[in-house]
Order: sequence, then C-alpha cells, then structure tokens
Amino acid sequence: MAKAGGTAPEKLKLRAEDEEDLAVISAILQDAMVAVSDLAYQPAEKRFLLVANRYRHESGSGERINTGLRIDQVSAVKRRGFAPNQGDRILVLLAVHAEPGAIILDFAGGASIRLESGRVLCHLDDFGEPWPTHFRPSHPVG
Repeated sequence: MAKAGGTAPEKLKLRAEDEEDLAVISAILQDAMVAVSDLAYQPAEKRFLLVANRYRHESGSGERINTGLRIDQVSAVKRRGFAPNQGDRILVLLAVHAEPGAIILDFAGGASIRLESGRVLCHLDDFGEPWPTHFRPSHPVG
C-alpha cells in the first residue's frame, strides 16, 4: 500500500543503545504478535532474537509487516507466563524497557521475558512485504 503521494513507507531499520532509543523500539513493537517458536536465545553469541508481525502505525493505512529484533550482550534469559515448548502460542508484545542489568519484554496476559544484559544494544529490521489488515490495535482508556 502507498502513502499519500504514491510512495510506500520505508521499511524500518533501527538501532537502540540507550533507554531513550529502546522506548522508540517499544512504541514501534507495541501490539506486535510473536509466536513462541519465533523466540531464540543463542548463548554462545550472547544474542536473543525474535520475529514478530507488527502493526505499521507509521503507514496510516492498516498494514502489518514482519520484523526482526536482535538484542546483543545477553547473558541469561528468564521467561514468565509461558514455556519454550509452547511453539504455536502467540504472544502480544506490549512493551520493551530496560531496568538495571536487564531488558524486559512484557506481553499481554502477564507473560514476560527478562534478558540479563549489562547494556542496551538492539537492532530492529523490517523484512518482507507488508500486508493489509482490518484489525487495528486499540487500547481502551480506563
């Protein structure tokens, strides 16, 4: 789909190195859908990976796109509210934030992932082609 003026929105490619940058990535990934099977920790590389399909708020035209998120310098991963063997389960990402010594991924329904890390170092990359969706994420007030 195209924006007004006939040009398609660019695929995002972002890097986060501090809490302010991470807040931008969190906003972009809010309401992204992630299959448990698309979460991976590579301990030898100290890397955590996820693939999500995210709503493209920036397109203004109701689209989703596949997005990869890589978080580096991760020394340990702790999961709450789901098990790694629940591969078909879909988690909805609500927020990504840092706290001392960790990066936290919060999902709907109380699930979360704590990534032990001494610093923020993340990369987000859209890939593939966007597709239209009729379901726009909404958050009731109150």
